[in-house]
Amino acid sequence: MKISVIKIGGNVIDHPEKLEEFLDQFAKFPGKKILVHGGGVMASKFGESLGVMPEMVDGRRITDQDTLDIVTMVYAGLINKNIVAKLQARGVNSMGMTGADGNAIQSEKRPVKKIDYGFVGDIKEVNSRLLSYLLQEDIVPVFCAITYDKTGQLLNTNADSIASAIATNLAKKHEVNLYYCFNKSGVLVDEQNENSIIPLINEDIYAELRKENVIHSGMIPKLDNAFEALQKGVNHVWIGKAENLILSTKGKLSGTIIEKHRYDLY
Repeated sequence: MKISVIKIGGNVIDHPEKLEEFLDQFAKFPGKKILVHGGGVMASKFGESLGVMPEMVDGRRITDQDTLDIVTMVYAGLINKNIVAKLQARGVNSMGMTGADGNAIQSEKRPVKKIDYGFVGDIKEVNSRLLSYLLQEDIVPVFCAITYDKTGQLLNTNADSIASAIATNLAKKHEVNLYYCFNKSGVLVDEQNENSIIPLINEDIYAELRKENVIHSGMIPKLDNAFEALQKGVNHVWIGKAENLILSTKGKLSGTIIEKHRYDLY
């Protein structure tokens, strides 16, 4: 079975028109698929309206009990169910999920080292059998960024990590491609020039681009995660803008493909 795991973030979710456009594309996206979404900006705004100010360290959210309540309400409720309803309106039979639903994704609370991140989860196990069953029944899982541990505790979990964990676990038995939609057209030679897309990166090209300092800063962990997914069996990883997602299935220059050796488009 061929499966696409597609992740979107706040650059889509926080803009109603962009979200509608993305869901139009997602509905037309071929084959079996899973959607993963974040929503941190909306959660922060909702929390501020309730007097709970977001606390961030190196771009990562500190999740105390009040913050966990808010992100659960916003991610698993407001955002997730609106996306599911909009997909149903487009003829996509989808099911909104947290990691707790169907024992889909188990995590453990991140251990305290230099920083106590609070109720943040690191993924331990994905129920790929459940996800395979849902996909076979033509149900599209829509995951928010909430997982759980086996003690009944919900945990705030990075959406990129959820998408990668789902993809790598399903790749043990299926052909899986992973798609990251973010705010750039792809991996760029010049961050200020959206037309300077690097269309294809493999391990050799990546090493050379890092050596020349073309790729640096925040793009490095994204690509490191992509290559880790490839090492664990994912077929290829795509990075680009959500509005160009459907073009990536038609062989057009619309983002960056990350692969180990070669690229087979379907």
